[in-house]
Amino acid sequence: MFFKYLWYLIRHKWYVMIECFKLGQYWRGITHDLSKLRPSEFIPYMRYFYGNYPSFEIIKRHPEFTGYLTKEQVERDFDEAWLKHIHRNPHHWQHWILREDSGKIKVLNMPEKYILEMIADWHGAGMAITGKKNTKEWYLKNRDKMQLSPFTKESVEIMLGFLLD
Repeated sequence: MFFKYLWYLIRHKWYVMIECFKLGQYWRGITHDLSKLRPSEFIPYMRYFYGNYPSFEIIKRHPEFTGYLTKEQVERDFDEAWLKHIHRNPHHWQHWILREDSGKIKVLNMPEKYILEMIADWHGAGMAITGKKNTKEWYLKNRDKMQLSPFTKESVEIMLGFLLD
């Protein structure tokens, strides 16, 4: 499990670095996702993506498994790790969502260097997971789930080589 996740992470960082270099974002490419090597992110990600844990219901019915991690605990730990990750890494669009004390949500503009790194991240994830750079296709499937400012959305779509809408 450890080496499987580490191998994925190395491939992902490699592909993102190549894409960042193509975009002139050398430092962003070198430092991309370094926080994923911290135990607070690495372990929950590894368990979530490469582990196989029983649900709480199974543990409840089998007392001999008491003390084992459950699927639900692994999912909670992953959610916390993901929250840490997006707050440590401004190349994620979620980093730029501001929830005010009033409950109102503001979507802030992403600086260009982080937009470029985000696109490189999407390229790198596609290459590391599927072996294909299917970023435009992935974006079209996922863009309605993203909360991007009009500036950020237009910038992303220009950089991906098309303007939608």
